[in-house]
Amino acid sequence: MKIAPKQIHPYILAGLVPAIFFLLFYFYPLTGIFIKSFFLKGNLNLDFLEQVFSSTRLPKIIWFTFWQAGISTLLTLVCALPCALVMSRYEFKGKKIIRILASIPFVLPAVVVAAAFQASFGQESFFSLLHIQNPLVLIFLAHVFYNFSVMLRIITGFWSSLQGRITEAAVTLGANPFQVFFTITLPLLKPAIYAASTLVFIFCFSSFGIILILGGPGYSTIEAEIYRQAAHLFNLPLASFLSLIQIGFTFALMWVYTSFTRRAARFLPGSKRANLKKPTCWWEKMLVAGVTSFILLLCVAPLLALIVRSLTHKGQLSLIFYEALFKNRADSIFYIPPVHAIKYSLIFAGTALIIALVTGICAALFIRFSDKMIHNRLSSFFDPIFMLPLSTSAVTLGFGIIITLDKPPLNLRTSIFLIPITHALVGFPFVVRAILPALRSIPENLGDAASMLGASPLQIFKCIDLPLISKALVAGGIFAFTISLGEFGATIFTARPDTPTIPVAIYRFLGQPGALNYGQAMAISSILMVVTALGFIAIENFRKENSEGF
Repeated sequence: MKIAPKQIHPYILAGLVPAIFFLLFYFYPLTGIFIKSFFLKGNLNLDFLEQVFSSTRLPKIIWFTFWQAGISTLLTLVCALPCALVMSRYEFKGKKIIRILASIPFVLPAVVVAAAFQASFGQESFFSLLHIQNPLVLIFLAHVFYNFSVMLRIITGFWSSLQGRITEAAVTLGANPFQVFFTITLPLLKPAIYAASTLVFIFCFSSFGIILILGGPGYSTIEAEIYRQAAHLFNLPLASFLSLIQIGFTFALMWVYTSFTRRAARFLPGSKRANLKKPTCWWEKMLVAGVTSFILLLCVAPLLALIVRSLTHKGQLSLIFYEALFKNRADSIFYIPPVHAIKYSLIFAGTALIIALVTGICAALFIRFSDKMIHNRLSSFFDPIFMLPLSTSAVTLGFGIIITLDKPPLNLRTSIFLIPITHALVGFPFVVRAILPALRSIPENLGDAASMLGASPLQIFKCIDLPLISKALVAGGIFAFTISLGEFGATIFTARPDTPTIPVAIYRFLGQPGALNYGQAMAISSILMVVTALGFIAIENFRKENSEGF
């Protein structure tokens, strides 16, 4: 009697899809950076280290990268902490709208953020009385604007859970609000504050578009210097060496971040989210009004300034900049209309959406199956592995792809598919993070019952899992689409001259003299801002109510 060989579960085979995707387009390019750094024609070559240690510029760049990220994080924390207090404690009219408006800046492309601050504080700006000429001040303001929602949502989500039995018991025992905050709330809140601060530091440390546009050549970070050495000076060994520094430090920071999130989850009370109170006395109403006004001023005013600047020509309301997007005023045969950048961005985003959804679904199914059937250690290993693109510099990733995928059978350097593949890799972690919690929330007995009735794993997925995670799929797909529309760091390496994307077109306009070029940059930035904002609003409608985390 022959024993039928044991079949491999389809969800394990599904795990091969993201594994192969990562090996080809993530680990292989990063390994290529290492080889380019230390090997020349197969031999170890450390000649470039002499240039590193003899340079007086590189230590300044590395030091500036660290301290600007630290100050930006501190300023963001100072702005977000009082707002988190109000958002986690009070229920008031228009709170959901305020939360959405506060979150929109984070999903905007960095080039749009830079353009918005140029429109807000530059010459002939929206806030003409606050004309700021110091690029460093603009960088700090843009970083606070960009990362405020990250800090606010993480701290608010954790703080809301503390407004329950623990604080109520302290009040019952006679503690005043200050004693409750400093002896109970703050110690429990520290892991969430540390986790949020670490994540914001990572984003500021690897900031590229904001530094490149607002800082200029006088304020360069490691990220911007990688681009300068690779794209302008063609110094690949030095660019690769800086990429390794960037990779090592961001990986270390991501490990710190995950450790803080685990600590925060361990100290999170098990009670349900407390009922929020309505502001009653005058000082509570003033506090809510002040925080609401601050959020609107910080998060909405620069975006309004961008739109106003795109609609203003010589002090009058005009659509000339939007009309110019469709015209070739110089009659150049090499001219590529900006509207083509919109077309290519939509094509690339649609392709990246499909790739990210397919690989993301396979990764989430594999992790969920590992949770239940194999061993929790396997899922705890692959889960952070699949999150690695989130902590990897987009510039480093694009640089690695362009220097490694240039030989058969992966000669994709001139392929039009290189951009959507890169965008899908950047958006992949967001798709997994959207789908995986939805899969884990499905009761196991549903699948067990269907299996006992003879349903195959594919039938269980099609008839049970897929309908229950449909909203998460839509949210993850929108995330992947909007991230692709605004991706700039990797695209500036992988985009061909004849297939620019919207962020690349914005950067080109901002780098050219003339009021018309600047106005077109404002116009196309406004279009991209509206599209990404609508995408995020759609995502919010598919998220769970009162969901605060990213």
